Formats: sequence, structure tokens, C-alpha cells
Amino acid sequence: MDAILERSHQLKQALVDFVLDAEGELAQALETYAAAQLRRGSGDSTQQDLIIDSFLTAGKVGDKSPLELFIASHPNLDQSDRKLINSWHHSFIGLFAITNILADGFELTNWLTDKRYIVKPNNTQTLQAISRLKPGEILLTRISPVTDSYWMFSGPYTIMGKLGKPKLAVAIGNFKENYKSNLYSDAPDLLEEAWQSVGQYHQQFMDFFGTDEITLSGYQLNKKIAEFQEIITEKSFAAAGIDTSKSLAEVAEAAGITDEEIKEAAQEFGADSNAVSQMFNSKSGNSKMVMPKVDLPAELRKAEQVTALSHPRWGQMFLPTYSKVQVILSTEDWQSIQGAEKLIRYYLEDKSINAFIWYRLAQQYPTQLEKVLQKYLQRPEFHIESDLNTLLQEFNKPIEPELPEIASVPIHLHNLFQEALGEVNKSKPKGKGQKKSAKGFQ
Repeated sequence: MDAILERSHQLKQALVDFVLDAEGELAQALETYAAAQLRRGSGDSTQQDLIIDSFLTAGKVGDKSPLELFIASHPNLDQSDRKLINSWHHSFIGLFAITNILADGFELTNWLTDKRYIVKPNNTQTLQAISRLKPGEILLTRISPVTDSYWMFSGPYTIMGKLGKPKLAVAIGNFKENYKSNLYSDAPDLLEEAWQSVGQYHQQFMDFFGTDEITLSGYQLNKKIAEFQEIITEKSFAAAGIDTSKSLAEVAEAAGITDEEIKEAAQEFGADSNAVSQMFNSKSGNSKMVMPKVDLPAELRKAEQVTALSHPRWGQMFLPTYSKVQVILSTEDWQSIQGAEKLIRYYLEDKSINAFIWYRLAQQYPTQLEKVLQKYLQRPEFHIESDLNTLLQEFNKPIEPELPEIASVPIHLHNLFQEALGEVNKSKPKGKGQKKSAKGFQ
């Protein structure tokens, strides 16, 4: 183990002790950060250690990170130590596949971004503990830079073993759910493109529906969404320079794609026009990302009314209860409406009801919403303008948008999920059961 790796271990231990022994603002910041993170996970010892490790780089005390506070409180650190510690601001958590075993570490591939890293344990105990790992196994862990050529294991790791495509797709879906802010930590270009796709989809939604809010029966809305996506598909073809008046064979011949490639792509992506257009987009090299297909769940397709809301940052939301809430907020004697309090509780507690939905309701019904919440919460002093954000945070609702489901995803993840779905469908007995939804990148 080289000297800089050993030094990184010493500094990391000193940094953890510095944070855990701290009092005052730093201790309070760690407590607040940990409480927010624990609400998202299991709270086991591995997660707690991950939270402390991520706080070192992502936490804030005022406008300073714990790393900066550590450096400021240790004026005797030499320049190389300061440079090493500052580089840890680039640490991130990922779902890594072991692609190669090295004498003193591993070559890992981050499944979220398809980027490769040389990663080494910075102490002999960790090196011995993971010495039995084999290529193809999956690790959930954080890594930190050490030099320009290799990284170190920063915090604890979870060994997930070798995963087939269906289980890997589920693992990635779980990562997406639990670590939304870490999806593309090492690929800001992918993150930017994903956010841009949300804004573009919103504009396309506005162009098609003429509004950012529409209420239809579930059946009608599903038909409209299908029409909407067909138009997006047409635009995708046009953007890729594909003449939709020609047959697929003619287009493929012009693009230099063989019949065999068409068959392979059709099998891989499915036979719908949206998937085929994505195939051509990937061939054209215009984008590293693919827009997920929107398909209303069965329960929404059967709903009497569904409201679709669109926003350039919060994405698209489909709510079968939004009209009922509007009725509550339009009725002076709202408590006389059957199920009113239960629905208000649902909107506060359920994680699918995000802050934007509350902001929209507050904009449309400011006075009545304030009265309803005052009564329901038994807080007569509650005011929408000053207290809504605090209330939303109290019910664990982020007040800043997280990357929504509609955002484009990297092509390699889209391909993985499609292949995983294909494997699951092949393994099911014919004619038995309905297709279950799988958590992952759709």
C-alpha cells in the first residue's frame, strides 16, 4: 500500500473523529442531515455509516462543508494533505460492478453512468474483507479520489453478489429511489441532459394539450397520452433525419442498418414505434439519453377522473383525486364532504403528492387551503405564505424538485431495463397472471 493511500486513511479517520466529537453548529448540522437521510432508508448500521460519510462532503454548516471546517481547524496540514482532503468533495455513492480484480484493489464500473474507476482499500482490514470478491459482483458503496489515476473506498460497502438483469434492474431502481441526488454524480453532462429533457417534455405537453393541467377520464387521458407520445415519436424521427414517409426497410437501408440489426433491435426494445425511434436516435448519435415511455397504470386508466399536471422541473403528475381536493377547497363547509379529512391526510403523508402539487393548490385556493389546514392541523395561527414550506418539510416532502420519472435516462440503462423486462416476461407461464410493474428505469 503506497504512502498516499495510507495517509488518506489517517486523514479520513481524523476527519470522522473531528465531526463525531464536534459540538455546536457542526453537531447540529450532522443531526439535521442524518434525520433527513434516515427518513429515506432502513436506518441500519451500514446506512448510518454511509450518512456520516456523505455528510463529510455533502453536509453544510452555514456556507462551509465539514471538509473545509476540518482544514481550517488544522492549520499545520501541509499542502498535499489539503489538496487530498479538498479532492474528497468529488466523492460519490454508486452501484458498481466489479470488472477486474487487481493486486491491491479493483476496476469498477458505475452502473448509473457506465464510467470506470480503479478503486483501492485504504487499509489492510478492508482489503482482507473484500479479497474474496469476484468479477461480475455488484457493490453499493461510496468512493473518493486519491490521485488522478485511482480512488479509494470512502465508506462502508454492501455486497449484492452477482445479479441477473431483472434483479440488477430492480437494484438500480431502488438506488434511483433512495439516492436521487446521486444518480449521475460523476457525469454532470448526463444530469444536465436529463433535466433539459424534463423541460422539453413539459413544452411538448403544453404544445399538445394547450395547458399544463388537464382533467379527463382515465380511459380518455390514456388515449390522449398515447397520441401525444406518437407525436413525440414523429419529432424524434424528424430530429434524427428519418423520413417517416418511407418504409422501415427503406429507412434502414439509407441509414446503413442491416435486416439482422433491425430484428435484434426490435427484439431488444420491443416492437412499438417509440422504441424503434429510440433505436434510430441511438444510431444517429444525437443523444446519450433515451426518453422513458409514459404509460398510465391500470388503476388510473380505469379511474373516473384523472388530472395531469406538468411542470418544467417537477415533471408530470397524474392524480385521480385532484378534482376531489378542488371540490373540498371550493366548499365552505368542507368537513361535510365524505372522506375530506382522510384525503387531506393522504395529500400530506403520501410521498407521491409532492410540494409542487401543494404549491399549485395554494396558488388556486390560498384562503380556503389555509382555513382547511388550520382546522385539520388544529393550528389556528397557520399561514400559507409563511408556513407552507415548513409544513411540507415536516411531512418529509422536498421543497426543491428531484429529477422526475419522466427525465431521459442513459441508453445503457434503458437497454438493461428492456432486456430485464423481456427476461421476466419469457419466464412467466403463458396466459397466467397480468404483467406486474417492475421498479427500474422504464
